[in-house]
Amino acid sequence: MCLASVLRQIANRRPSAPPGRRSPAHLARPQLHQPFAFFKDFPQAAMDQARSTITKIFNGEPHSYTRFNLTQNMEGDNSHVEMRLSSDADEEAGGNRLGAQLNHNSNRRSYVTSKFGRTPKNLCVVLGTVLLILIIGYLIGYLVHRKRDLAPSCEASVKSSDERVEQQTGAAAPLMAWNDVKNAFARKLSASNFQKVFRDFSSGSHRAGSSSDDALADKLIKKFQEYGLKTWTDEHFIKVQDSPLRGSNKVVFNNDSEERPEGFLSYSANGKVEGAVLYAHYGQESDFRSLQSRNINMSGRVMLIRAGRISFAEKVANAAKMKASAVLIYRDPIDYPSGDATQLFGHVHLGSGDPYTPGFPSFNHTQFPPAESSGLPNILAQTITPRTASGILGRLEGPNAQPDWGVFHKLGSENDLVTVEVNNVLTEKKINNVFGVIEGFVDADRYLVLGAQRDAWGPGFASSTVGTGVLLEMARSISDMLKKDGFKPRRSLVFASWSAGEYGSVGATEWLEGYLSSLSTKAFTYINLDGIVAGHTAFKVAASPMMYGLIERTLKEVGLQNIEDSLFSQFGKGNWESNVLEPLKLENAAYPFMAFSGIPSLSFRFTSGNMDYPYFGTLLDTQEKLIGVTSNQHLQLAEAAAKFAGHIALRLVHDHLLQMDLLKYDKIIRAHVAQINRKVITVQRNRPNLVPTSVQWLISASGSYSRASRNLMKDIQNSDLSNIEMCRIYNDRIMSVERNLLSAYVSARESPFRHVLLGSGPHTLKGLSDHLDALGSGGPAADVDRFRNQFALATWTIQGCANALVGDMWSFDNEI
Repeated sequence: MCLASVLRQIANRRPSAPPGRRSPAHLARPQLHQPFAFFKDFPQAAMDQARSTITKIFNGEPHSYTRFNLTQNMEGDNSHVEMRLSSDADEEAGGNRLGAQLNHNSNRRSYVTSKFGRTPKNLCVVLGTVLLILIIGYLIGYLVHRKRDLAPSCEASVKSSDERVEQQTGAAAPLMAWNDVKNAFARKLSASNFQKVFRDFSSGSHRAGSSSDDALADKLIKKFQEYGLKTWTDEHFIKVQDSPLRGSNKVVFNNDSEERPEGFLSYSANGKVEGAVLYAHYGQESDFRSLQSRNINMSGRVMLIRAGRISFAEKVANAAKMKASAVLIYRDPIDYPSGDATQLFGHVHLGSGDPYTPGFPSFNHTQFPPAESSGLPNILAQTITPRTASGILGRLEGPNAQPDWGVFHKLGSENDLVTVEVNNVLTEKKINNVFGVIEGFVDADRYLVLGAQRDAWGPGFASSTVGTGVLLEMARSISDMLKKDGFKPRRSLVFASWSAGEYGSVGATEWLEGYLSSLSTKAFTYINLDGIVAGHTAFKVAASPMMYGLIERTLKEVGLQNIEDSLFSQFGKGNWESNVLEPLKLENAAYPFMAFSGIPSLSFRFTSGNMDYPYFGTLLDTQEKLIGVTSNQHLQLAEAAAKFAGHIALRLVHDHLLQMDLLKYDKIIRAHVAQINRKVITVQRNRPNLVPTSVQWLISASGSYSRASRNLMKDIQNSDLSNIEMCRIYNDRIMSVERNLLSAYVSARESPFRHVLLGSGPHTLKGLSDHLDALGSGGPAADVDRFRNQFALATWTIQGCANALVGDMWSFDNEI
């Protein structure tokens, strides 16, 4: 019954019989508290008080009065009116006596003055008063009850910050503790699942843009959709170099029989040259300096270089600096025991992505003006088999090779002539990147990307099939956790399958170029899954220094199947950083994410000591070869690789705060600054008028970063991390570090890898150090004014990164 109807019934009550003859219904005590049953949820104390008040007013007590002191009535005179209310029983016994004034007698009857007679109007006044008292009591009780509910209990005071966030966000927060998350993920993975997915996605040949590549892309989309992921594709039109459709590339040494290798190096210059052979070891800068120190003429020579240590593109670029005319690259059996007749494939673009659309995406082949990357070589480059290389090395004349090179043959003379002819064909291909996404429940617009190359020169089992299989199994497992285990990631996970990876991470880089402005602010990590199983006796990780702490913790949590020891115990004993960590190299697909886009990135692999997998870049990369290299542990290693990548990914999308260490870059910056300072002092001592620039600017910028990073860490420690908006602000500032270490003062076309610490080019701190070496030796590359400009721009890049860490403009350090 509603309150309004109750009031109407009471107000409309009329005597139905003369005094003394009341109906039985009027003999019962009126239970007026029953119509207010909707207040049953009141605090008990407040309800008891309200009921007591009602009973006293309506049921009456002997000689109980309610007094109204009217200080001034309508006529202006002061009056005192007293009203006494009796029960119905008293009224029945004594009759209804209404007089001009209120009094009482021995029959304990109550009368109301004529001004306050028993009329509907007066009853409404009384009931209104009662209702007001009830409302006040309700409000007091509600406030007391609410305060008690909001007061923290002992149990709540010991809850973790994750649990507090979950209470505040409800379904929008992870409902699982971290231990439950990692255990649930581990249960989803098994070696038998990897065997099946490897079988489904193995292919004899799936070069980028081929029908086999497209068929694999269609399979991936269906799998992602089967797992419940949102899917889409990213289409690009790229230009690549392939081997000649008619004819072949040729190599002829000293008028011997003509060699026509099947392998080739994409993006080589085309043409035909003849020159004297010169052995240049691995083609590193140090190797060429060693040849220079012996006054060996390298102009116009054809460099014979063994594969390994640095990328093919870097070898060719170093040779071009020495004015060589061509480069021949082979795999030495000491480094790669893969057979004498093994054909070798690769590319020589000193960069990543489509070199004919540098700095912008190749979405449409008619959209942009023609352009070329500065990383394209202007000399010929070709691979040869180990057998062909052995035949040339065994007949070389000239000086002996350096003893520290570990070889026992000649370097070559002016009479050791070789002819090299390259006829590669530039073709346009349509490629598709495939994506599946699991959206986050709190920060859906912040995402972690996991990617794997899909294409290969041949079977590409280790180079592409394993990575694709691990990507799929991770997507299936995490999706299953959402459906069955209640896992709800705070941030989104993007699973990406790239095409044209063999041509220099073309698919991945074109995607970065297409969405750079969005990705650089929203993607907080990239995990590369290419070539993750290539051996079994060592474990190597290349990553942003900000992720070192997370890597160490993950190594301690993950282990191989049926082995109790963790990866840390197996591979990280002693100094884990020296045993496990390695530099992120140019040919790694994670490199453009970090050095071009400023996204903290990670790449890892199981390998065999310091020896590279001998079948990468060949047509022999099959499952059988990988089984032999891993001692038939490839399935267990794939499972461990999925656990390692999955633990890092899940930790980054589960925790309220990104697990990034800002202080690692502080140490790296200080080390670079100290080295530059020592070299400047040396140059000023030997040539006092050459470098007047003060290093104090760079030292001050380094100090600014140190203070900003430490203050941010301190602020985080002293903050309420259950505040979701606060965590988002801190996470954005953490994400800005890698991005703000990209130099804003160089062209993405001329120097795409703009990271001043991990990139390449004269704008980097390493470039400054190398330029100081040239200034000290008086080399041809020395340019004082250019050095000063590079020094100033590098200094301000670091200072700008420090300013971004500070956050508020009024908190900037203006010491510079």
